[in-house]
Amino acid sequence: MVIIFILLLIGLPLIEIYFLIEVGSAIGAFPTIVLTILTAIIGTWLVRRQGFSVLMRVRRMIDEGEVPALEVMDGALLLVAGLFLLLPGFLTDSVGFLLLIPPLRRWLVRRYIPVVPTQGYPARNPDQTPRVIEGEYRRDD
Repeated sequence: MVIIFILLLIGLPLIEIYFLIEVGSAIGAFPTIVLTILTAIIGTWLVRRQGFSVLMRVRRMIDEGEVPALEVMDGALLLVAGLFLLLPGFLTDSVGFLLLIPPLRRWLVRRYIPVVPTQGYPARNPDQTPRVIEGEYRRDD
């Protein structure tokens, strides 16, 4: 796991630099810089917009008494998308924009986060008091 982290830490910036040099040599340095800043601005706006949507879904589910586990993971993937979009480079921007696609995020969450089925567990009424079983015990040493 540490080796993968080190490879990503060293390899990702090198790949980004390579792509920036290639794009810069094709369209010029100034348009490359403008394109990088533009993708960061557009990506930040999209992340903010979708983030508020996820926040509203979380609040609605909490108000209904449901656990918003999948929505929280959806929000975490949006946070990762925002981080990737703020980093300069075309590879990270591509991954960030891919993570802004809601069906892809839902598929990733459902694919990699195990969801425990709630069937078979009785739903507890929040108005009921918990059931208490009284008893006595004695410790034998």
